[in-house]
Amino acid sequence: MTTAILASVAGTSLTDEEKTVLEKLQPAGVSLFGRNIEDKTQLKLLVNSIKEIIGDDVIIAVDQEGGRVRRLAEPNWRSYASQYVLGQLPAKVTEMHAALIAEDMHEIGINFNYAPVLDIAYKQTHEVLKSRCFGKKTAELGKIMAETYIRNGICPCMKHMPGHGRVKTDPHLGLPIIEGDDKALEKDLTPFRENNRLPAGMTAHIVLPQIDNVPVTMSAKAIKEVIRKRIGFDGLLITDAIDMKALSGSIGEKAKTSLSAGCDLVCYCGGRIDDLCELEAQKLYIGNLAAERLEVVKDIIKKPQSDTPSYAEYMAETGRVPAYAETYDATEVLNRMQRA
Repeated sequence: MTTAILASVAGTSLTDEEKTVLEKLQPAGVSLFGRNIEDKTQLKLLVNSIKEIIGDDVIIAVDQEGGRVRRLAEPNWRSYASQYVLGQLPAKVTEMHAALIAEDMHEIGINFNYAPVLDIAYKQTHEVLKSRCFGKKTAELGKIMAETYIRNGICPCMKHMPGHGRVKTDPHLGLPIIEGDDKALEKDLTPFRENNRLPAGMTAHIVLPQIDNVPVTMSAKAIKEVIRKRIGFDGLLITDAIDMKALSGSIGEKAKTSLSAGCDLVCYCGGRIDDLCELEAQKLYIGNLAAERLEVVKDIIKKPQSDTPSYAEYMAETGRVPAYAETYDATEVLNRMQRA
């Protein structure tokens, strides 16, 4: 039986112990990170070995937003602009961006992208997020990006519901608490509500004191009242990485609590064999409704590439806007956290 886990592994190939645990665990998918990637040949072998154990329709996921947050990086893969840059360009550039990334992912056998980011950037938005936001056209460009991925056989996952934009703390390192009235919350929700029919979405590890005193990822009240009702999202709901410091407890406890709160899948990113064994021991099988939502995702990832945009044209367009001058590297923070 499939478990409600998006697992991860330690290195560039599967160890015998990982093969055994993955076969027992039968996760809904596996997320890949920089530590898993050397070049195209190696990555294809890793992806194929995962599919041999779990099945051809298993989710193989990456964060391939563009800008600093990308797993398929130069020099082996093409360079892509951040959402900050895309937000200042015509909508067709966002469409090209998603279609080109879909080509890269199909070549390797990856089928699921943790994008688009639909958080709204504010003046106080933490540097972990600022360059990853579209800006004024968040809802519009998010929809274009997601629909392009779907059309080209890649499942998108909008993040981070119900909105990270007012966060002043990096959830990799601590628990953000978002104060403010209902009007402020409504603004955060708008891009997600306008994209509420997308097949997959990710929770935010934030506390909304007016709703509950625990993180949204672990709050049945927040998931039911805010994500499912106010946003109106009925797709596959995935936790942000449960190994982030924003959540407390063991890996098994965090996974169980998140699923009990109403998440459909738990995203575990650390790649530690002991954690995988703990998750396997929990026997966290996917529920019936979550399984139906997962089937929608599987139907999407069966589709072939549809669009064939010009990368040269894309580069010419994105080169007109300077990249966000950031000093905070979210990917490196995550890497350091996972090595700790």
